Amino acid sequence: MHPYIHAQNTPDKAAAIIAETGEAMSYAALDSASNQVAHFFRSEGLMPGDAVGVLVENSLDYFAIAWGAQRSGIRFVCISTKLTTDEVDYILADSGAKMIIASASLASTASALSSRDRRFAHGGKIDGFESFEDALAGLPVSPVADQCVGAAMLYSSGTTGRPKGIVREGLSDQTIEDPTSLTGLAGRYFGLGAHSIYLSTAPLYHAAPIGWTMAVHQLGGTVVMMKKFEAEAALAHIERYDCNAGQFVPTHFVRMLKLPQEVRARYDVSSMKVAIHAAAPCPIPIKRTMIDWWGPVLDEYYAGSEGNGFCAIKSPEWLTHQGSVGKVLGEATLHICDDHGNELAARQEGAVYFNSKTQFRYHNDPEKTAESRNKLGWSTLGDVGYLDEEGYLYLTDRKSFMIISGGVNIYPQEIENHLVTHPKVADVAVIGGPHDEMGEEVIAVVQPVDMADADDAFRDDLIAYAREKLSGVKMPRRIDFMAELPRHDTGKLYKRLLRDSYWTKR
Repeated sequence: MHPYIHAQNTPDKAAAIIAETGEAMSYAALDSASNQVAHFFRSEGLMPGDAVGVLVENSLDYFAIAWGAQRSGIRFVCISTKLTTDEVDYILADSGAKMIIASASLASTASALSSRDRRFAHGGKIDGFESFEDALAGLPVSPVADQCVGAAMLYSSGTTGRPKGIVREGLSDQTIEDPTSLTGLAGRYFGLGAHSIYLSTAPLYHAAPIGWTMAVHQLGGTVVMMKKFEAEAALAHIERYDCNAGQFVPTHFVRMLKLPQEVRARYDVSSMKVAIHAAAPCPIPIKRTMIDWWGPVLDEYYAGSEGNGFCAIKSPEWLTHQGSVGKVLGEATLHICDDHGNELAARQEGAVYFNSKTQFRYHNDPEKTAESRNKLGWSTLGDVGYLDEEGYLYLTDRKSFMIISGGVNIYPQEIENHLVTHPKVADVAVIGGPHDEMGEEVIAVVQPVDMADADDAFRDDLIAYAREKLSGVKMPRRIDFMAELPRHDTGKLYKRLLRDSYWTKR
């Protein structure tokens, strides 16, 4: 269903709540506000297929903008609020955005953007921008006459290079009432529905938060949205709002588990019935501990913004297939291929491909689009893994993160998954750095729980800890410390930035 139907049936029900303040937007208010946004786009001359840049922090109005675009055929380009002016300019230019809506709190970034005719400030003033709120005032709260389906135009997080705009094909055949494939999965597989009180822990500009929160709205549930993730605060919000669903990334679990036991025990999280997680494979000890704490409610999935395939696994299955991200769901089929596109047998490691009817392309980048396909037309997200005999997928790492040391292929994920379980480690990234003899050497960049521990004795302790689980070839040859790793709010790590810092020095 569409939120406007819930506005008719349950007008006073909260569609969204700001977790930190309790401020809420009802379904009736969401319907009215999104209609005003749709009229606003039309009044500015924007038509179906046009793009709008959205550089807005988590707020209730983000949903009004998203649903206003969805019901007026607009491509809303969700832009990370962490980007620099140059990076935002690149996305605006690449997407062909005809308008930018920016949070006033981001004025230093927004005010320096290249000139655009239509510039609107949300939640305050920005020099050279008109007021978004004033522009909406007095516009009709009824639907526009030419309602048609629009969608988010998402850009990759740029962890390995320039962000890529992702365009999914086939939207022209849909109506605004049609459920997305994600809405169906959210309901059928994950059990979300009108009863759901869904904790959203990450910025809405990322694919999973905007996609899943809009799916919850289609199902008639309530979204409890955090402005910023903090481990103890998340536990408090679950208790305060009786959240029975939510989405997390492994980094969130790590940070919650690093809280003192007395802090964790302070909060009642028994209302949580489905804790969905994705973005990166979860280290096995971390997930086991979370299941011990929250119960068998952790549901994992593997997918990308490209929408070419979807794998998932529930806790009971995972406990008998530890480390797996599940089996493929839906109409796609899953394949593991070598560098020549040949399909590999069970437990042989290679590139992960989906054979799917869902088509996508990288905007303005036919070369990258072609690189994502093999000779059979199957598409990949760039990950490496293997299938077991039952068809369960296990991810090894991203191909672009592979380290080649002395001719041996080394994937950092296994090393990271072990080191992060050390009680004094808050976060870790493993990269390949330059080495005159071996080509590359394994470097572990560690974020300690307490930077006061960042000394040679801790290095020795970490090396000893690594030797407990890792073979010699995977052992870090160098351990450096960093107060905070360059990690995206969605949990993804900007390894490119770390790697470049070592290779640039050389």
